[in-house]
Amino acid sequence: MQLAFDELGTPLRDVTFVVVDLETAGGAPGPDGITEIGAVKVRGGEILGEFGTLVDPRTSIPPQIVELTGITTAMVQSAPPIDQVLPAFLEFAAGAVLVAHNAGFDMRFLRAACEGHGYTWPKPAVVCTLTLSRRVLSQADTRSHRLAALARLFGASSTPTHRALDDARATVDVLHGLLERVGPVGVQSLEELLDFLPDVTPAQRRKRSLAAHLPETPGVYMFRGPNDEVLYVGTARNLRRRVRQYFTGSESRGRMREMVALAERVDGIECAHALEAQVRELRLLAAHRPAYNRRSKNPRTQWWVVLTDEPFPRLSVVRSERDGALGPFGSQARAKTAADTLAGATGLRTCTQRIPARDPRGTPCVLAELGRCGAPCAGRQSVDEYAPAPRQIAELVAGTGDAPLHAARAHIDTLAGDGHFEQAARRRDELVTLLRGVGTAHRLTALAAIEELVAAAPDGAGGWELAVIRHGRLASAGVARRGTPPMPVVDALVASAETVLPSSGPLRGAPAEETGLLLRWLTTPGRRLVRTSRPWSEPVHGAGGWAPWLEKVATAATLENVG
Repeated sequence: MQLAFDELGTPLRDVTFVVVDLETAGGAPGPDGITEIGAVKVRGGEILGEFGTLVDPRTSIPPQIVELTGITTAMVQSAPPIDQVLPAFLEFAAGAVLVAHNAGFDMRFLRAACEGHGYTWPKPAVVCTLTLSRRVLSQADTRSHRLAALARLFGASSTPTHRALDDARATVDVLHGLLERVGPVGVQSLEELLDFLPDVTPAQRRKRSLAAHLPETPGVYMFRGPNDEVLYVGTARNLRRRVRQYFTGSESRGRMREMVALAERVDGIECAHALEAQVRELRLLAAHRPAYNRRSKNPRTQWWVVLTDEPFPRLSVVRSERDGALGPFGSQARAKTAADTLAGATGLRTCTQRIPARDPRGTPCVLAELGRCGAPCAGRQSVDEYAPAPRQIAELVAGTGDAPLHAARAHIDTLAGDGHFEQAARRRDELVTLLRGVGTAHRLTALAAIEELVAAAPDGAGGWELAVIRHGRLASAGVARRGTPPMPVVDALVASAETVLPSSGPLRGAPAEETGLLLRWLTTPGRRLVRTSRPWSEPVHGAGGWAPWLEKVATAATLENVG
């Protein structure tokens, strides 16, 4: 397949490679542990420079490692530690493609060292000569893919000695030998080399043209099958680059390979920024239920806790929201825990029988005998006497009162004071579930109540990513690039924004996942509120005031786990 001019990539002769090898003191990757770094910079077959130094691993070197490498603890005692070596190495390798034999080993140690000492890992392109040799060489060529065997095969000028610079020099010759082998099969550019490394079928590779028409912008992509059905939906910061990865082997999941084999077209939807792409993905997943999206097989059902409409209301766990509902909860179990905690704190009945307002003739249950229910079924409570319990729950949902929370905590304190620590811990965990549900409900409800809110986030290039949110839904999105006055862009986005008509329920009809996504974006540091039709606030009598108690509980739970 002939590639378009802009897909040809960087010719291998113009690519700068830094071939690196590490020696370590053994053990898992961490901030320290590297004993030697050796690296050779090459381009077009010419050596541009070398880098080599012993490194103090800040630990003793085991005898078996000394026997293998010849590097002793005494040799590295006066060597610089890795935090002093990293700046020089990162500068030496800046902008280059890193190459190593069994690259995963070396990259894990380098990345861990950077993270452990506060240096940013540059995320370079990486070529593994071990992987490449297994792709290129047959058993007739070599019985072993070890560095020493490949160095002999290609007549390397340097012999591997388990010393970093010697091994890096040998790997340079191995790299050049392998590149000569892949040239005849059409690998002429860096991009083609990186695509060639994974094990990809020719049919999968030929489908790379399906991504040719996609722009290099953020957006949503949809793989479509033989009957134009949507097979898979995903988001990307660069649509063309991400979709091409499905045809080059970067995607190793079996189901995705199966999906790619079925795909006949890829549609792309350009988006102003990542937030818009994520929202559109949620909507497309809900609309199409693509067979190869895991979320389609395991839809995120939302659960709500509601008071029933009867003379003696009880709490019920339902799947659809309605006015006065508490939620959403991510699972039925969490919703039921919250309902049981509320019922226990307020004395609300938990039986499911329907009790008439007048002359009930039921038989009291065990909970009534234990003093945990007023037995309205047996006429021991009138409607007026029962009314405070559902009223307290309604006030908690509305954010005008939090009496059930205080009652639940007082019960926990009583249990602990009486020495019932395990039961107190269970009740504590149940109250935490309730508090988290109340906090989520109040935050989402507060956002969904706002007719229009405009917010901005820095785009990382001196401009602003803008979002117009109406009743918990994204109504419009855009970007004000650096140097562009943002307010005219805001006015244009507001004028062209989607009209959102609120419906009933706490979220005014907005999907809970979308409102939650917008809430997380809005509360990320760096966001700016441009304008809002009403103040954005949460109830005073909500979960916010319980943050210190939740932190204390989290600390106690951590100590319990350690113990």
